[in-house]
Amino acid sequence: MATTVRRTVLTLPAAPVGPANPLPALRPLDEVHVLDERAKRDLPRDMARQIGYEPLRTLLPVRILDGYGRDRTPADLDAIVIENDRLRATVLPGLGGRIHSLYHKPTGRELLYVNPVFQPADFALNGAWFSGGIEWNVGATGHTTLSCAPVHAAVVPAPDGGEMVRLWEWERLRDLPFQVDLWLPADSDFLHVGVRIRNPHERTAPVYWWSNIAVEEHERTRVLAPADEAWYFGYERTLRRVPVPEFRDVDRTYPPRSEFPGDYFYEVPAPARKWIASLDEDGRGLVQTSTDLLRGRKLFVWGSGRGGRRWQEWLTEPGTVGYAEIQAGLARTQLEHVRLEAGEEFSWLESYGPLAADAGTVHGDNWAAAVAEVEQKLARALPRSAVDAAYDAWRPSADAEPVRTLAVGSGWGALEVLRSGVKLPGTPFDESTIGEEQAPWRELLSSGALPQPRRVAPPGPSLVSPAWRDMLETAPADPLTEYHLGVAQWHADDRAQAVRSWERGLELAPSRWPLLRCLAVADQEGGHPERAAERWLDAFDDLCQERRDDGEGWTAATAALGREAIEALLAVGRTADARSVWARLRPRVQERGRFRLVHARLLVAEGHREEARAIFDAGFEVADLREGSEALNEVWAELSEEPVPDAYEYRMRPGP
Repeated sequence: MATTVRRTVLTLPAAPVGPANPLPALRPLDEVHVLDERAKRDLPRDMARQIGYEPLRTLLPVRILDGYGRDRTPADLDAIVIENDRLRATVLPGLGGRIHSLYHKPTGRELLYVNPVFQPADFALNGAWFSGGIEWNVGATGHTTLSCAPVHAAVVPAPDGGEMVRLWEWERLRDLPFQVDLWLPADSDFLHVGVRIRNPHERTAPVYWWSNIAVEEHERTRVLAPADEAWYFGYERTLRRVPVPEFRDVDRTYPPRSEFPGDYFYEVPAPARKWIASLDEDGRGLVQTSTDLLRGRKLFVWGSGRGGRRWQEWLTEPGTVGYAEIQAGLARTQLEHVRLEAGEEFSWLESYGPLAADAGTVHGDNWAAAVAEVEQKLARALPRSAVDAAYDAWRPSADAEPVRTLAVGSGWGALEVLRSGVKLPGTPFDESTIGEEQAPWRELLSSGALPQPRRVAPPGPSLVSPAWRDMLETAPADPLTEYHLGVAQWHADDRAQAVRSWERGLELAPSRWPLLRCLAVADQEGGHPERAAERWLDAFDDLCQERRDDGEGWTAATAALGREAIEALLAVGRTADARSVWARLRPRVQERGRFRLVHARLLVAEGHREEARAIFDAGFEVADLREGSEALNEVWAELSEEPVPDAYEYRMRPGP
């Protein structure tokens, strides 16, 4: 059959993502892939340089997604199906363009780990993320901020005269457009994926990319790549070179054999073909290969310990098969960012498909023979020259214009194209996609002033790039403009000027709490915790006087600001003031798992340990528990000398 592209609906038990946190993300969320300066000293010079190149100081202009829960109900998710008589790929354009499923028809095998539910969890750079399938991680170290966001999708002409699916968006952390072309030739067992990241600016840009593939994990699943060494990153935040396959007398290429979660970044020799495969006990499974620009390969394991098992259950539902991640990236490790020159682009082609190899050799004691066996079978199924030829064939099609729209992403790219006038053949960001969040900024662009809000509401998102910051500096200096200007200056690391802008805005602001909260963060970052706590309390007082209803926007603002205020007040011993903030939270906010943990901490600070223990005994779930967080362990340790119950054990590293 010829390759076909169609739209469909996928129905899954799903927890809604919920509203965005309205407080500007002046700091990054805690990202576990961080090294201190001492840890960098023994690394290769180029690796250390790229690890130190433009790390995120904030998440701006992106907003945090932390408004989801754990209650799932059936939901219809828009999907795109690409299939020929060999493969069927199902794509979710409303969720970052994730490939949900890759099904091989002749063998009746699903090649990926398919999550039977949609359950957001706090793993993305900006919070909400979900497991399973193939995700496109672009932006900065971590899971992309587009994990739970829509992207543009359309049909474009394929190199072989058929149809392929293009996914594209404007990645806002690095201010760069990118595209992913899904090309499934007729009669092919391999899905080709052409990727392009462009830098339309007159300045260099840091680039990050890792294609993240979830694969089923069984006792006899083995992950193979052409490497004898790897860079191991554990959640103790260390990076070290280790042998492959055995490390500390355990064959780590079998994911369940590790006790704790960890990353293995394979040291693939430069001349070697770039590939990674996950094969079951019969030597069958998925292989991913690419052109040489995509040099990195990685295995992530959850491990067999209590924390890893708990996380696996948390991300899906009990009784489902576990999974590991095999990945491919632009650098050797995920801690690195790569320099993209002004006006230049990165492009490459990846291929995904089934592989069958001799099981005895794959699972034998001779690692070199196992790798050679997979490489030989891959060469027969898809020669290296065929991947290079597919890239050469795809590359002229990268500029082909869409012929049929399948899904619409955000309006932020359209706003940037309107501002800059940049031409981006193949990825149109149409002005018609500009929506409510972008509208005030379009007015600033056309009139030189931000419009005044028509109703009292939490302020909308800020823009922070140099061009928008320049416009804010020349706009009329009303309180809302000073607020957004301060956010942009903070992002530029001009913190003193940001504080001055927020203080100027505060003098005349009818709505004081957004400015007070920004100043509280500045005080905290500046080493003034007492003053910061006072600002947070004042901000929460002002918000409670201003909030108009129990709607989604005000509830999100109250929850976010209240949580920050309580934590800041407890940090300086002001338990009575923390209790006053708690008392003014909406009852349905107090009932959330996150706030039950906050309440337990408050009770401990007040000396009511039995009441705090009762919260744990009654049971609760912190829906937005951050990857790597040990908050549950820390509070439990205040309450009991017993081991942490399994329901609260999410530790990703050895305990004390």
